Amino acid sequence: MREYLFVFLVALAVTYVSVPAMRALAVRVGAFTPVRERDVHAVPIPRLGGVAMLLGYAASTLVASQLPFLTQIFDTGELLGVLAGGAIVCLLGAIDDVRELDPLTKLGGQLVAAAIMAFAGVQLFSLPIGVVTVLPSPILVLITVLVVLLCINAVNFIDGLDGLAGGMVAIASGAFFAYSYLISSGYNPPNVFSSASFIAAALLGCCLGFLPHNVFPARLFMGDSGSMLLGLLLAAATISTTGTVNPTDVSADPLAATVLPLLIPISIILLPLLDVVWAIGRRTLRGQHPWEADSQHLHHRMLQIGHGHRRAVLLLWLWAGVVALGAVSLVFVPVPVAVASLVLMLAVAAALTAWLPRYSRPGHRPKTFDAHGRRLDA
Repeated sequence: MREYLFVFLVALAVTYVSVPAMRALAVRVGAFTPVRERDVHAVPIPRLGGVAMLLGYAASTLVASQLPFLTQIFDTGELLGVLAGGAIVCLLGAIDDVRELDPLTKLGGQLVAAAIMAFAGVQLFSLPIGVVTVLPSPILVLITVLVVLLCINAVNFIDGLDGLAGGMVAIASGAFFAYSYLISSGYNPPNVFSSASFIAAALLGCCLGFLPHNVFPARLFMGDSGSMLLGLLLAAATISTTGTVNPTDVSADPLAATVLPLLIPISIILLPLLDVVWAIGRRTLRGQHPWEADSQHLHHRMLQIGHGHRRAVLLLWLWAGVVALGAVSLVFVPVPVAVASLVLMLAVAAALTAWLPRYSRPGHRPKTFDAHGRRLDA
């Protein structure tokens, strides 16, 4: 655990101290997020925050490769493939942050990064469905690439409020670390050093190092360089965790062993997945391209029902934390206790989401926003 803590701290510290330099560079090269109709910020904000997070992740990778125990996970090329894929999407996103690229160019870069990771060994070699199910290699590579694309665009879609994407990815990576670490500690013999745990620990550090600069009111946005990098790293953690888990390590109960190994990774990233699937569905039904932006994401909905910027972010973090940690608890806590706790916390989150817009302190009116999330009563 000490080596993971050190990796986490290195990623956090390098990311945190790199942000001011990236902000200065963004201002110098004109990398600003313009104020568009669907946006909630009122003035252009510099971006390129993803480059700072890439530096943090690269530093943690370099440090881990020299540590006594974590060095063993570098025997294969998996983590170098993750770093290479992350560098590609971050560079692509940084170019887009300075000079906007068309969607097909970005999709092409994402496919290249996903392919590099897959051929470096970060792929689903099997699916833990009741037993270890091995499918033909081309199908597993295709599923791997689709998971990477889905995660990248899911994080990109939820990156709409200050601190929202970084906080949700931090919650997901923390849940993945707990899941991977605790399962691997139960192996015979125990071996807690794995690619999945390392990626999750480093990703958590990158997110927490960036968040102090990004929470409302943000001084720097992560931009596409950040959202695509976080999405790719989240996909790498998801694939590394799912592709190496034996169902019998998750639960001795046959039904639980069939359901949980796939349910838990999906639950950990459930909110971003719902947002991207919902967005693709509604845009397709309207005759739009799936990548055409609109103002009907989950965070827009939270603003429209009366939550302020900070409160909308905190509530979405709460929802993400309840679902992710509730899913992980199904493995390590008696199922009746885990389910009861999950239902209780979901009820609390739902009550706060519904009730708080109706609450205002004496002399203060509730905030109201238009369909694009802009404040009406300011």
